[in-house]
Amino acid sequence: MTEETRQEVKAAIHAANARLTASEKRVGEMILRDYPMAGMQSVTKLAELAEVSTPTVIRMARKLGYEGFPEMQTALREEVAERIKAPALKRDARAESGERHLMHRFAEAVVANINASLERLDPAVFDAVASLLADSARPAYFVGGRITRANASSFHNHMQIIRSNVTLLSQTPNVWPHYLLDMDEAAVLVVFDIRRYEKDLQKLAELAHARGAAIVLFTDQWGSPIAEVAQHVFRLQVEAPSNWDSTIAIMAVVEALIADVQARRWDESRDRLEELESMFTTTRVFRNFT
Repeated sequence: MTEETRQEVKAAIHAANARLTASEKRVGEMILRDYPMAGMQSVTKLAELAEVSTPTVIRMARKLGYEGFPEMQTALREEVAERIKAPALKRDARAESGERHLMHRFAEAVVANINASLERLDPAVFDAVASLLADSARPAYFVGGRITRANASSFHNHMQIIRSNVTLLSQTPNVWPHYLLDMDEAAVLVVFDIRRYEKDLQKLAELAHARGAAIVLFTDQWGSPIAEVAQHVFRLQVEAPSNWDSTIAIMAVVEALIADVQARRWDESRDRLEELESMFTTTRVFRNFT
C-alpha cells in the first residue's frame, strides 16, 4: 500500500467489508472490537480469537490492500505512534458552532471509556491485584507520572487507611534508589503511566522487576512499555474530546480495587478506621473545629 493510498486499518476494514468472506469478517470484527490492540497480536493469536485459520487472517489483510499481515501491523503501529503525542499537538477538540455542549460530549466519552475498559478488563487480573494489595505482609509502593501522579496519590491515601506497609514514592526520581533498596520478592510496585510514556518510570519498573518485585501497571489502551515487565496490566481507555486525556476510567478501576481490598480486610481495616477516627478526635489540630 503506497503513501497515497494509505488509510487507517479501521477504515480499510469497513471499506472492504462487502468483499470479505464470513470468516474474514470475523477477523475484522475481532480487530474492531478492541481496536487497535487486537490487531497488534501475533497472527496465530488473532486467528485463535476469531476462531479462523491463520491463512484466513493473511487473506483478509491482503484484501484490505496490504501485502500481508506484517504490513497491516506496521500500519497499526504507525497509527499508535501518531496518537502518542503531547496534548498540545493533539487535534483541537473545541466544539464547533451548532454542536452539543462540550460538557455533555465529554460525559458521553467518559462513559464510553469506562464501558470499553470494563469489557477489556480480565476479572482474573483484577482479583489477583486485589489479593496482592490485601496482603499487608507485602510492602506496596505507588508511583505516577506527570499527569497520573494524582492517581497514584489517591490510591495510596486510601490504601494507607485500609492497611499498613504502603509507600507513595517521591516526585523526584533522584531519590527512587532509596525506595528500591527495600524492594524484593515480597514488594508490589503500582505504576501509572499513560501517553506520553515516561522513561524514568520505565527504568524504575525495570529495576524493581529485576529485584523480584511484582509490577502492577495502569496504562492507556495503547500500552506503556512497562507492560513488558509488569505482572499485571490494566489497559484502560483515556481518550476524550479535549487536548488532555481523561483518567476517569482508570480511577473507576482503582476505586473498585479499593472497595475489594477493604472488603477482604474488613475486620482489620475496621479496627484501623476506628483508631484513625479516635486520633482525629483526640488531635483536633487535624480538623477545623469551631
